[in-house]
Amino acid sequence: MVFAAGTEATMFAESRPFRVSEHRLPAWKAVLSIGGHAELLQPGLRMVAAPGLIVPPQLAHVCAATSPYIALFVDSWLLPSCPGPIRLDAGEVRRLLAALGTAGPDGPGTQVDLAAGFTELRAVAGRPTPLDPRVAHALYVCMLRDSDMPLASIAEEVGLSAPRLRTLVRQDVGITLTRLRRWGRLRTAVADLPAGAAAVAAATAGFADQAHLTRTARDFIGRTPASLRRDGATLAAPRDDS
Repeated sequence: MVFAAGTEATMFAESRPFRVSEHRLPAWKAVLSIGGHAELLQPGLRMVAAPGLIVPPQLAHVCAATSPYIALFVDSWLLPSCPGPIRLDAGEVRRLLAALGTAGPDGPGTQVDLAAGFTELRAVAGRPTPLDPRVAHALYVCMLRDSDMPLASIAEEVGLSAPRLRTLVRQDVGITLTRLRRWGRLRTAVADLPAGAAAVAAATAGFADQAHLTRTARDFIGRTPASLRRDGATLAAPRDDS
């Protein structure tokens, strides 16, 4: 398994097929199958299958890949809203893999270009409506600067009451700040898993304990931290083409 994390996206990839249990991720997910298909099943609906799939935030679903694959995660406000999954044809998947620098038949190497992959993903999915600047600042604080900062303090920074800020975030993003904070912590923990134990990753990311990390991982990505560490894991480095 290979992990990579950047400001534009988070990625993990496996050199084998995999299936995850039902989950609701508060972010976009692109599943790029390498030589097979991505499959998605929503409760009560028929299965959707294609060489690649882009899954919108908060969609309850089971997901699988029939071959080695790459899963690319992008924050919910960075792509335009969409009510259901977007099918990607083989050509679109090849272009995304090439942009990431992961077009080989066995999956990614130890260097990936997340910025280029994100740019190509936007070329497929489109650009979103700009956020209210106050919401954008609140998201920056919660997701990048200080995930433990009290909501009242964040609201004060942008000149709003805490209830008004909650409402604006829900209107602009469609997801609560509490859930977005948990997603930010999970991203941090997943990026730390290759380097140490799950308990250490949980503490570093701000989870109450390892059990809290495990519950969040199951809820958001349909798998456990232990499954992400199985058979070893490698932290990919950003590619420098300069």
